[in-house]
Amino acid sequence: MGYEMGKKKNKKPRELPEALGLPTGGVETHAHLDMEPFAEDLDAVLDRAEACGVARIGQVFLGPEAYEKGRGLFESRPGVFFLLGVHPHDAKGWTDETLSAMRAAFASDSRLKAVGEAGLDYYYDYSPRDVQRRVFAAQLQLACEVDRPMVVHSRDALDETFEVLEAEGFKDRPLLWHCFGGDTAFARRVLDNGWMISIPGAVTWKKMDELREAVEMIPMDRLVLETDCPFLAPDPWRGKRNEPAFIGFTARAVAEAKGLPLEEIWRVTAENATRFFRLDEE
Repeated sequence: MGYEMGKKKNKKPRELPEALGLPTGGVETHAHLDMEPFAEDLDAVLDRAEACGVARIGQVFLGPEAYEKGRGLFESRPGVFFLLGVHPHDAKGWTDETLSAMRAAFASDSRLKAVGEAGLDYYYDYSPRDVQRRVFAAQLQLACEVDRPMVVHSRDALDETFEVLEAEGFKDRPLLWHCFGGDTAFARRVLDNGWMISIPGAVTWKKMDELREAVEMIPMDRLVLETDCPFLAPDPWRGKRNEPAFIGFTARAVAEAKGLPLEEIWRVTAENATRFFRLDEE
């Protein structure tokens, strides 16, 4: 099964990521490959990513149950590393057993490289806001306990997210701001706390000039790339299922925003991700 092409009558074919010609070594830091949209062709998706130069993929498990159910899918794929966290949408289901299960998983599985994604989401409010804050704080504390970096989700809750992070003393601790979509002022606030920033496919979209301006000013050593697949496909695949192979289009948009060669963005963001997630450590 190939890319989900969709119907584009009387239009030129979508550009394929293989055409970017990127060398092996890229790192995609945030994918949800255990979700239903990949149920039928996961192996093909992973093979395509490898063919497009993606050497490592961060697979995000949203809770201990998802981790236990899905980790076996990647048993023969050493290039896939794991993240584990309870999303703010699911915070209402948090119990002491959730924390115990996460603690045990991090103690026993060296492929688990970070806690997350976790944070606050006031756009949907699927969980009460006070519960979201409590569960977010608990996972920040867990990240410190198990000595793993933190990957943060924040939507329509910017000030509150910073409040929780400050209350937990997270300034200058290893933290990655997942799916960054803000302007230069937002980026500066993240950078001033010593944190990393992850750029999604939205940087390729036409009306995201503020994001591209932010990318231009973010220091090279603070940037990584992500798809957040199956969501947020970059142009020219916007509106279709996203997948790790498409991260090259995000890299190209970052390169254009910074006025640098695509190959340099590909290499440096991979080096940053390897360092941040300690991917060379077993």
